[in-house]
Amino acid sequence: MARYTGPKTKICRKFGEPILGNGKYLDKNSVPPGQHGASRKRKAPSEYSIQLKEKQKAKYTYGLLERQFRKTFEEAARIKGVTGENLIILLESRLDNTVYRMGISPSRPAARQLVSHKHVMVNDVVVNIPSYQLKPGDVITIADKSKESENIKSLMRPRNPKIGWVDFSEAQMSGTFIAFPVRENVPENIREQLIVELYSK
Repeated sequence: MARYTGPKTKICRKFGEPILGNGKYLDKNSVPPGQHGASRKRKAPSEYSIQLKEKQKAKYTYGLLERQFRKTFEEAARIKGVTGENLIILLESRLDNTVYRMGISPSRPAARQLVSHKHVMVNDVVVNIPSYQLKPGDVITIADKSKESENIKSLMRPRNPKIGWVDFSEAQMSGTFIAFPVRENVPENIREQLIVELYSK
């Protein structure tokens, strides 16, 4: 299971956003990583550089490496509709991301671990594939053997009410992927059109 395992704060400083954590360290040091930080005069970034940075941000945000991200983009390009919006929808429909959106885990990496360790069921079947693509109506529950785990209970947090395409009942430890999200309702600060332009070169 390939995933990024490097320093998270460095990546957050690179993009100036808490894409891999709560951002508390950005308050102390928001200078881009590198020997000279922001003091060194840099040339204006090229069009390619801007597009590449946006793709890297999306990859780190959703926890994908290049090969898997490229496959997701190719799938988005095959689907009818706007490719950039399709890409965001596919990323949001991943099982690990949905577990995170439901509030079952505090972060996407934590959600990925819950899924890979067989703590999550989809339609009463254990699924341990973080990239599993959900469909509207799919029911996500915590596996019976894991419902009494204090560790899992301690990870839960209130669901963001703005995330209206999923719901979750902490009492029943069960929720539903209601519908595919609409792009303007997805809060991630990603300019997906730049990614489309990059892959279209």
